Parts: sequence; C-alpha cells; structure tokens
Amino acid sequence: MSYLTLHNIQKSYFLDRQEFPVLKGIDLSFNLGEFVSILGESGGGKSTLMNIIGGLDRNFQGSVNVNGKQLDHNNEKELDRYRRETVGYIYQSYNLINHLTVLDNVLVSLDMTTLDKAAREKRARALLKEVGLVEQAGKYPNHLSGGQKQRVAIARALASDPKVIIADEPTGALDAQNTAEVLKILDNIASQGRLVIAVTHSQIVADAGTRIVHMENGRINKDIALRPAYKPMKTDGTIKSRLLPAIVSYKTALKHLKFNFGRNALIVLGTTIGLFSVILFNGIGNGVSKYIDNQVTSISNPRLVTVAKYDKKTAGNSSAMAAMSTSATAGGTTSNLTNAQIKRIEQLKNVADVDKSYTVTAATVKDGQKTVTLSTIKNWNNTANTDNLLKGTKPGIGEIVLDKADAKKINKDWRKVVGDNIAVSYQAENKAGKMVLVKANVLVSGVAEAKNSMGMTNLTAMNTGTLTHAMVKANVSTLPTSVSVVASSTAAVSGVKKRINALQSNGKRVFTATALTSFIKTVKTYVNLASTLLAAIASISLVVSALMIIVSMFMSVSSRVKEIGILRALGQSKKDIRRLFTSESLILGVTSATVATIIAYGLGALANMALSSLANFAIVQISIGNVVGTFVIALVIALIAAWMPSRRAAKMNPIDALAAE
Repeated sequence: MSYLTLHNIQKSYFLDRQEFPVLKGIDLSFNLGEFVSILGESGGGKSTLMNIIGGLDRNFQGSVNVNGKQLDHNNEKELDRYRRETVGYIYQSYNLINHLTVLDNVLVSLDMTTLDKAAREKRARALLKEVGLVEQAGKYPNHLSGGQKQRVAIARALASDPKVIIADEPTGALDAQNTAEVLKILDNIASQGRLVIAVTHSQIVADAGTRIVHMENGRINKDIALRPAYKPMKTDGTIKSRLLPAIVSYKTALKHLKFNFGRNALIVLGTTIGLFSVILFNGIGNGVSKYIDNQVTSISNPRLVTVAKYDKKTAGNSSAMAAMSTSATAGGTTSNLTNAQIKRIEQLKNVADVDKSYTVTAATVKDGQKTVTLSTIKNWNNTANTDNLLKGTKPGIGEIVLDKADAKKINKDWRKVVGDNIAVSYQAENKAGKMVLVKANVLVSGVAEAKNSMGMTNLTAMNTGTLTHAMVKANVSTLPTSVSVVASSTAAVSGVKKRINALQSNGKRVFTATALTSFIKTVKTYVNLASTLLAAIASISLVVSALMIIVSMFMSVSSRVKEIGILRALGQSKKDIRRLFTSESLILGVTSATVATIIAYGLGALANMALSSLANFAIVQISIGNVVGTFVIALVIALIAAWMPSRRAAKMNPIDALAAE
C-alpha cells in the first residue's frame, strides 16, 4: 500500500465569476524511500499541488490519504498536527527566520516535539553537523551564503523526523556546486526511508531522483521511474509531536525584541514615561496624606473628640479645625457644661477618657522684672502631646509648660526659662457676674513646640489642678465650656462623635461634637483628588504609549508575514501565532512597568532627600498597591494593543504569507 495517495485532486481559482482551473483531476501515489521530482513549467500547477500535499491548501476537491487514512482538510487542528508530525518543507528562498540564530531556526521544529531541552539541542546540533554547519550554529541567517542557508533549511525540515520532505525549487537560487551538494543530501534523505517530493522546473533536479512526474496544464502527462526506490527503514518513532508550549512563544518573542532592540527601546521609553508619572503622582499623594496624618497627630491625639454645648448659631460650623481653635475663656458661665452632662458623655460606648478643657486669653506673666502678655494658656489635658516637649517635663501641681514662642518673650534664650517661678494673672467673670483677677504662681516645668503645626498652635499649658485651684480662690466657676473626649480607638471616633451629637434633653440636641479625623478626612479627600487628577493627566501619555505599541505590533506583523507563513507551515496553530505577538506586547508592557517602577523609586528617593531640609518626612511614598496597579495598567494596555494585530496575523493564509516578500 502506498504511503501517500492523491485521488482526483481538482482546484480552480476564480476572478470575479470567471473560473480558472489549475488542477484537473490529479491521481498519484507515493511510497516511502522515493525521491520524486514533480517537473513542469511555471503555471502548470506544481506549487498548488505541493501546498495540497503539505496540508497548507484546504480549498480543493478530491482526497489525500496518508498511511491509509484520509486527511481531513476541513479540520484545521488535524492539518496543524499533520504538518508538525509528517511534513518537512525546504524552500527555494530558504525561508529562515532572520531574528533567530542558525541553531534556533532548527529548534523551531523541535520545540513542537516531546524531547527535553537537552535532547532537542543535541539533535539540532547533530543535524547541523550532518549538513556541515555546526560551527555556524550561533550566527544569524544574514551572515550565511545561499548554499549555507539552504542546508540550514534542510536541517530544520529533518528536525522533527518527518516522513515526507517537500522541496520547492530547492536549488533554484544555488550555483552548480551547491546544487550538487543539496541534491546529494536530498537523495540521502530518501535513502533513509523518507518520501522526498521536489517541485521543480529543472531537468537536472528531476534526473537526480528516483522518479519524475511531469505536469502540464494541470494534468499529469508522464510518470517515469528512473531507478528503484530505496527500501523503507523501520524507525522506533521516538520523536513525537506536541502542541507548542506557551513558554516557547515568549522566548521567541523575546529574541525578536532583542534583535530589534533600538526600535523596541524607544517604545519602552515612551510607555515608561506615562507609567512612571502615574506611579510618582500616586506616591506623592500617599506621602502627602501620611504627612498630614503626621502633622495633625503631632498637634493632638487623633482619637480626640471635642465637645461643647450645642448652639444653633454655630451649628453649621462643625469642622474639627473649628473645634481645635475654640477659645472659650476659663471662668465664663454662658455655655458651661454641667457635671451631669459630662457624666452622660463618660457613660457612652467606646469613650475611654473625658477631660475638661479651659482656655485663658490675654494672660499677664511676670518673671522677675519682666512682664509679658501671652495670647492663650490652656490646661494640660488629654489633648497634649509630650512628644512636643523640647526641654523639661509635663506640668505637675503648681507648674506650667510654655510654648517656645512665649518662652522667647521672657528670655531670648528660651532654655533658661525652664525652672523659673512666674506669676500668671488674667481677668475673668466670677460667679456673681463681676470681673475679678485670677492669679497663680507657678514653676516653668518645660518648653514645648508643635513641630509640625507651622506655628498655628500655641502649646502653653498649666496643670489642670493648679488652674482650677486659682479659679476657685477667685470664686470663678470651674465648669468647662468644652471637654476633650478620647475614643477607645481611631476607628471608634466616628461612632463616638455621632452618639454625642445624638444626645438630647427634653427633645432638644445638647452637644456639638467635632473630631480631628473629620478634618484629616476632608484634607485627604482634597489631596487624593489632586493626586488622582495629576495621575489622570499623566495617564494621557499612556494613550500615546498604547498607540505606540499598537503601531509597533502592526509593523511587526507586516514585516514578519513570511515568518508567520513559515511557522504555520511547520505546524504552529493560529493560537500559537496570536500568542507569539501577544507575548511581544506583554513583554513590552511588563518591561515598561518594571523600568517605570525603578525610575519612580529612584527619583522618589532623590526627591525625599531634596525635601528633607524642608520637611523631615518622606513626601514620596510609593506603595506596593501603586506598583501592582501600574503593572495591571501596563498589562491591560499591552493586551489591548496586541488584540487586533495578533488576530490579523493568525488569520493570514499561510500560502499567501509564504509568498510575501
């Protein structure tokens, strides 16, 4: 039984509605061990017949039987497998892949076999040695002569150990010496028990085979046996085919990108600029938000809720900043909180501590012979932060801490004020409604400064017991106008604030509670909005980057049409072609994101160093989330950019692709 049989093969081309028959009922049988030359003039149908035998042409009538089984030309997957397992191609124009080395060109076929990496490379080198090119394995095709290129093509055709070798004008571009060498190799291939089919118009090539099939005008008019076919050899069939692994597509894509490094570096640079800008602006947003946290926390406890009596006139002004700047004078009686009201607050859920707050305005301080006026004096309570102490300790009984600016009013060398005994006095209304002088002699226990308040917060504070004792002596009410409530946790602040604002007496609202977190949240909203806006502006460049990759991928597809045809002829599927070009786009995207991340971290570090003299804080803080988000953006851009070009490449007719120049 013949190994390969063609029965009543008919093929026509159509121009508009006019039919042009090319093959007019071809019946042929081929056996293993034959070196068959299909001879004829151009236009006789030789190449069309070759494409049908090779599983590239699907649109014809008739049947092709391989080893007793009909080949289904309507099943694309079966044809891909047929080309991987059974057929090896040798072309007149060599059809080597320029961006792959000689060794890699041979390995293209072996990548679709079950051999391991070491075995694949060993076989590829053995085949190159067989054709006399093992020493050229690391060179690229453009460094080889025509004869050398054809021998590489022969080694590639033999790589997967196919049963059928189809040679399309294998000596058409060679001189006499190389022609003789190639024909000798082809005859040797046939002697190994393979079927060699050479399509040619050269009588010299035809005479080198075991049989000549002459075609004319789409028909076979002669079938001449020149000498007996070689006896088929039994093989153990150790080389089996497989679908192309995804990793091979990525490696091939990487090789092509490396081969065209200059052009691809520019594409990566353009994409990097957009991605870097997005990372950096998000990093600035993170840093500024944390800087605000740090600034505000240094002023006061972030778990703090300031509570005063509810007043319809000021009900609309409920910001935390307003609460922070409340200047209720110690000793006033108009809006004092009663002990019973304070008790109600203490009993609420998640309230950890409640401290009375007093504020003294326009106090006179006498230190020896020097008298100065201080704008405010508060009591030292849970709003105070010992981290702000520059020298000394927090105030105990009979002590006061001075703000650095107030201390300088007393002595330019503010450090020397610590330990001084000073007299503090201020005017307040007593319980009888008369203005009296509240006096206290205190020791300066320390000097403080709000390190991050930009001078907006005065930290002069007297021990609470000392201040209230002086108020009692002057018959001034010690009921506070506000209290400082500390929530059990930062997360509980919002709930505590809501519960306090919800308290009522006789159906009317009693308190106004304001939290520092509200202020922080508001400021952060503006910061995030600004950073997001900047990132959005920067992302416009990503649109340009995406267009660059799209253009690059279309250019890549257009310049590699023949390569697509070669890969399809070797047995790669449409999916493999799509994956090849998608891989290139993804590599460009990932490389861009990687470079962008490195640059962003580098410039961010430099910016933080440059700004350290202005703010002892890292203003640029790039999070893992920012980096992950950037990589996601890069991958999305790459996938979108590859979508159309990769599908265009996969849809190409392999016959047309092989014919491309």
